Amino acid sequence: MSRMQAVAFLEALAQENPAPETELHYTDPFTLLVAVVLSAQTTDAMVNKVTPGLFAAAPTPAAMAALGAEGIGQHIRRIGLWQAKARNVAALARMLVDQHGGEVPADRVALEALPGVGRKTANVVLNVVFGQATMAVDTHIFRLGNRTGLAPGKTVREVEDALVKRCPPALLRDAHHWLILHGRYICKARAPECWRCGAVAHCNYRDKVLAAPGG
Repeated sequence: MSRMQAVAFLEALAQENPAPETELHYTDPFTLLVAVVLSAQTTDAMVNKVTPGLFAAAPTPAAMAALGAEGIGQHIRRIGLWQAKARNVAALARMLVDQHGGEVPADRVALEALPGVGRKTANVVLNVVFGQATMAVDTHIFRLGNRTGLAPGKTVREVEDALVKRCPPALLRDAHHWLILHGRYICKARAPECWRCGAVAHCNYRDKVLAAPGG
């Protein structure tokens, strides 16, 4: 896409969803951080099913660290990779207590130093709770960036950098949510539902599906 075309694509998504938000349930920076860590290779919907019990038992880093990996694991057994995630959440909670006064840092380097926290997770936390204009690229956004021509790239970082470069600063913070929701519900992996896409006129995908099956 040209830069002008990319802006038009994002503006079309903005018109359909002017106030986008994460679908993960959280109450503060800590609960969002934990929810995002748990969401790796697991749907947000499934994470939202296990976190109410977990956060009721351990709403703070100190309480989570005290609960420990075994206690955390009992609440999250229904999600993928739950054992590794339980260990990471226990360890990151302890680190928050020991090194950050029990607070989630608003700093990328400090966030990525936490167990189980990579660049994508840090970007989500910085964007959602600290209001920073970051672009967290997951599988949906990676696919959408390449499929539509919005931000082609061979790696997640290439797509992220391309999106940051092409997205107007005023749209960047919300663009993460527009794109992930669009990729999750409309520009789907197996069969994009182009007939429902408000940005279809600005998309470079060659094999658009312009009519619903059986329609």
